Amino acid sequence: MIGFLTNSMEDKGKIMIYYIDSKEKVSQRVVRIVSMDNKKVLAYCYYRRQVRSFKLENILSCGNLKKSVGA
Repeated sequence: MIGFLTNSMEDKGKIMIYYIDSKEKVSQRVVRIVSMDNKKVLAYCYYRRQVRSFKLENILSCGNLKKSVGA
């Protein structure tokens, strides 16, 4: 997961993360990683429209956005 987050930071692309907040609620966000260290990830959150901090230990999973198919 660390490698994926690092690659997405270098590519400056949007990714999907699933994380658990301080109230133990699981949430899904589309983000663009700005920076990271060994404890937290700083990312632009497209839902909140601002830069947010996410604890690395609370990120449950992450992945690429699915491409939409349509006319």
